[in-house]
Parts: sequence; structure tokens; C-alpha cells
Amino acid sequence: MWAGCFWDGWAHNHHRVDNTFFTPWHAVFYSGFLAVALLLGGALALSMLRGRTWLDATPAGYELAILGVPLFAFGGVFDLIWHQMFGFEVGIEPLLSPSHLLLATGLAMIVSAPLRAARRNGAESGVLGRLPALLALVWTLSVITFLTQFTNPFVDVWARSLDDGILGHAMGVAGVLVQSALLVGATLFALRRGLLLPGGVTVLFTLNALLMTTQHETYALLPVALLAGALGDLLVFVLKPAVTRPLALRVFAFALPAALYLMYFLLLKAGGQLVWSTNLWTGATMLAGIVGLLLSYVAVPQPHD
Repeated sequence: MWAGCFWDGWAHNHHRVDNTFFTPWHAVFYSGFLAVALLLGGALALSMLRGRTWLDATPAGYELAILGVPLFAFGGVFDLIWHQMFGFEVGIEPLLSPSHLLLATGLAMIVSAPLRAARRNGAESGVLGRLPALLALVWTLSVITFLTQFTNPFVDVWARSLDDGILGHAMGVAGVLVQSALLVGATLFALRRGLLLPGGVTVLFTLNALLMTTQHETYALLPVALLAGALGDLLVFVLKPAVTRPLALRVFAFALPAALYLMYFLLLKAGGQLVWSTNLWTGATMLAGIVGLLLSYVAVPQPHD
């Protein structure tokens, strides 16, 4: 299902689905959904055959996933009708099409189920106990970063383009701010919920970057996400950020995105690809840290004296 989603996104970005709904990429995407739907529906049906109501038969946290299945199915039919009525999307339109947003909503409801289950049941100890919830967070985050890929520096590398002028500068900096907010927000959520197992920041950053770099094949940027994630895990170990340690949490929230984009720009510079001025890329790096810092006050408000 996930492979189909990002493969279909790649096809849209490379103009492979501009004139028909029935494509190999849609086939993979929808067949993946069908497999998940059959798995969820089959498990639910077996429990209901034993005399339980659908709500009682549904594991805690999976209620929205069950509802997400018909929503996604409706979105698929709606997508076919939408294309017949309004044609096929171009540019960033596929990311904003109402039918695609409906599909994304259903998808997010399904893939986030282990995350809700962990919240309802309490975070389990050990790697195997927390790993499903962490991966669900990665998939849920990736739904959002997929839809906002037009402002993602790991998809469109505005900092190495000479052709876009002030628009390229604005889009590039906006991408740094938006994606910093999403990554730090997801990390702080995992931290507060006890889901951030050892290596968790590395998993979160690297898997998300791996998915996003498929869209324009910017795989050379993957080491940045890997190193930033590893640094994040080191900061978690050293600083021990927590609700009860707000100063450490704020330092962590600032340092994490600032380090990510510092390494991002330095990699481009080392490869002779960075065309932004020093003022621009250093300022964007600092703003990334400030976004993370501000989010830390949302996650853990300043205590009153």
C-alpha cells in the first residue's frame, strides 16, 4: 500500500499518469489497500461471528482504521469520477485534489491505528513493544509530508537552483520551516508518549527521508537525514529531554532541526551545488531551530511560578 502510494507519486512527478486512471501504479496502490482491507475486515468478521458487536470486536485504537477502509474505497471511486469530470491533475494539483485528499485521510486513519492503540493501551516496554507505534508514526507523518512535498527540501532542492530567483528562495525557506515543524512535532509527540525507543529518531528521520527522496530521486540527501537522526538519538541520550526536564527538551527541540539543515546545506556546499548566499542558508538553519524551539512550548508549556 505504501509502496503504491509513493510509486504513484513518483509517476505523477514524472508525468506517467497524465491521461488515464488505469495505470500500473494505481494497480499496486489499490491492490495494497485491498490486502489491508481484507486483513482488517476478515479479523473483524471472525470476531463478530463469535457473537461480538463490531465495536467490541475491534481492537482498541483500530476503530478509525475500520472506518478508514470504506472512506478510502469511496475516495477511490470518487477519484475515478473526478478524473472523468475534470481531467487529470498537473503540477502540484495531485496533492491538493479533493479526491486525493479523501484517499489520504482514509490512508492516515488506517496506518495510524497502532499509534492510537499504543496511546489507549499505554506504551509497551522494549523495542518490539514500541516499534509498531513508532512505525505507525513514521507512516502517518509521511502522509503529511507526501501531501506537502512541494515545500520539502528533500524533494525540491531550491538551494541549488539559479533559475527561480526570489520565488525559489521563498519556497526553499518555507520548506525548511514547514518540514522542521512536522519532523520536530512528530519527534516531540513520540517523546511525550514514550514511543521514542533507542534509535527512534534515526528511524523516523531516515524512513521519512527515504520515502520523500523517491519523488524526485534525490537520494544523495539521505545521509543528511541518517546523520541528523543519529545526532538526535545522541541528544536524547545525553540531554534526556522530558516533560519534567523542560530546558533539556527545549535545547533538543532547537538543536534537532538546526543540525538537520546545517548538514543539509553543508552537503550541498561540499558538492559545489549550494547557490544560496551565506546569509540565506545560515538564516534558514537558525529559523529551523527557532521553529523547533517554539514547538517545544506547545508540547510542554512553560510552567507558571
